[in-house]
Amino acid sequence: MQPRNMSMSGVVDLAAVKAANEAKAKAEQARAEAARQGGGGAVPPAALVIDTDEANFERDVLQRSTEVPVVIDFWAEWCEPCKQLGPLLERLAAEYNGRFVLAKVDVDANQMLMQQFGIQGIPAVFAVVAGQALPLFQGAAPEAQIRQTLDQLVQVAEERFGLTGVAVDADASGESAEAPVPAGPYDALLEAAVQALDAGDFGGAVQAYKNVLSDDPGNTEAKLGLAQAELLGRVKDMDPQKVRQDAAGDPADAAAQIAAADLDLVGGHVEDAFGRLVETVRRTAGDERDAARVRLLELFEVVGPDDPRVTAARQALARVLF
Repeated sequence: MQPRNMSMSGVVDLAAVKAANEAKAKAEQARAEAARQGGGGAVPPAALVIDTDEANFERDVLQRSTEVPVVIDFWAEWCEPCKQLGPLLERLAAEYNGRFVLAKVDVDANQMLMQQFGIQGIPAVFAVVAGQALPLFQGAAPEAQIRQTLDQLVQVAEERFGLTGVAVDADASGESAEAPVPAGPYDALLEAAVQALDAGDFGGAVQAYKNVLSDDPGNTEAKLGLAQAELLGRVKDMDPQKVRQDAAGDPADAAAQIAAADLDLVGGHVEDAFGRLVETVRRTAGDERDAARVRLLELFEVVGPDDPRVTAARQALARVLF
């Protein structure tokens, strides 16, 4: 699936009678189920633009696409054209008033999604309609062309899949549409995790942090603590000398480089750890490459997304991947 410039030809390809009817039936079933459960009501304007990621993509995009077309904006902070296109798409989402929902995906933080959609450059814009992915366009484009593409998308979604969009309540603040805030507090669980870390019980710390995240997936302290506990658990039984010998002896051995990167980070050599894994991604392919990429993303969690070394490493990773 490759992006194409300002074309809805992908929709025509999907418009075979059988495929369209099956997708439409699934969408109708999903809407009926949502109605039985009390869903499907009007949404606040703020709900028309969302930030999503790999963990929530199924809920935010695939499931939602059974009710309304979802336009996906793949972007990155360092991408200048993205900074022009993003606000335009957000404005159009508000103007189209529920006929589509805009989902924004930061490719630096969600590179698996970027690979799955076959994206070669950003900004790239796709749509998902009744679970069907459709390439819309890549790169910046004039507003008139974007409007034409969105008009075609809305038309196809309604005619082929029976999706008429969602109702928008202009007076709603959006608070009621958000998921309820977990009850908490989690002080006791977080304290138990810290105590387990201090005692060298990394498995116990991991479980304590996971207990928090099961109720509150966005808990920053628990996410950071979990990443740290998992890292410490991985390195506790390592023989540092052997690990570094193995890594030095075979730069293409992904497993050896991943282990050495863990040691680098525990030792405070953040840039060395990141650089080692970026280089491993560049050298390897297939499962080994993916393992190095995933470990690098895990180490980003340990250091924290706001650290400038993480930002620089994300950009380096994007360059070797794409």
